[in-house]
Amino acid sequence: MSKAAELAKAGETLTNQPSGRKNIVTNGAMQVAQRSASETGLGAATGYFTLDRWSMREGAASAGRFTMAQVADGPSGFAKCLKLTTTTADTSIAAGEFLFLSQRFEGQDLQQLKKGTSDAESVTVSFYVKGNAAATYVCELSDADNDRSITQAFTVTTDWVKKTLTFPSDTTGALNDDNALSLQLIFWLHGGSTYTSGTFSDNTWTSETSANRYAGSRTSIFDATSRTFFITGVQMEIGSQATPFEHRSFGEELALCQRYYYRHADHSENSANSTIGIGFYYSSSVMMVDVKFRQSMRTSTPTLEFASGSNYYILQRDGATDGVNDFVIGARGTNGCKIENADEASGTAGKAGVMMTDNDDAYIAFDAEL
Repeated sequence: MSKAAELAKAGETLTNQPSGRKNIVTNGAMQVAQRSASETGLGAATGYFTLDRWSMREGAASAGRFTMAQVADGPSGFAKCLKLTTTTADTSIAAGEFLFLSQRFEGQDLQQLKKGTSDAESVTVSFYVKGNAAATYVCELSDADNDRSITQAFTVTTDWVKKTLTFPSDTTGALNDDNALSLQLIFWLHGGSTYTSGTFSDNTWTSETSANRYAGSRTSIFDATSRTFFITGVQMEIGSQATPFEHRSFGEELALCQRYYYRHADHSENSANSTIGIGFYYSSSVMMVDVKFRQSMRTSTPTLEFASGSNYYILQRDGATDGVNDFVIGARGTNGCKIENADEASGTAGKAGVMMTDNDDAYIAFDAEL
């Protein structure tokens, strides 16, 4: 008997799940952390701090502070998870405050959702979550192209629990077919009255109204310094049924992440010199280095990120070593760039060598995040 016949006999219905890669989320198992495995004192700014592709977004000035870390405390089948720990509480919440965890998607990666058409697809988000105590937060899909959103609340207990949230299709508002931000998957964790004073629209696509996004009886992760939030196994897929989590190899997950952020050289990886590239003196005071990216980056204008310090970087050439403090980025594209010294270099035009890190804090990275 075929599998379809067996399911039909059992009274089950086959779902139209896509073949090939199904999880739209990158780094859903929280394996890749190119920037850092743990950062403290967060809460005053928006950004990507630890785990790749997972951004912390905040609004207004909050006294609340938290630690964000990759920890080995996942449920069965997941070695790693993301943990947020409140270190400074904020119970006097200003209207414009918010805090949420977000993954942001390019429109060209979402065309299979058929959003804005008569045959638009439903989407199911599944994830494992726990905390230090009972809590209620909100999961949102936010359409940046058309200012539309849909929300569902979910509860957290002290045990790992798998949550499955199915969002209906949206026949209004097509997503742009480009490399810009089109959609966000959001986990709301804190909000002031600007985001809580309206009426919660449970699982209904609507024009995005700030007051409705975190409305209802919601928990603030900043309500006490004992508050924690753990999450892993995040999957977003087409259809109305959650399928088993799609485990990809670490190498494949890293490659997907490197489209957005690429740690090219990092001295701290082995406390030894990390090669940046072949460098040469363009002139007596300008040193240039050619860098090739591991993956094609999202944009042709990635930004250069590095740690600055006295002789953090060195050019080893013809029996001598020249120190460099800072770099600037020159010609660049999606596959590579040229960087050059911002100060210090003094040598002979045409001489070449190997540019390397020379301090535990030294690193070179490139950022093309949404």
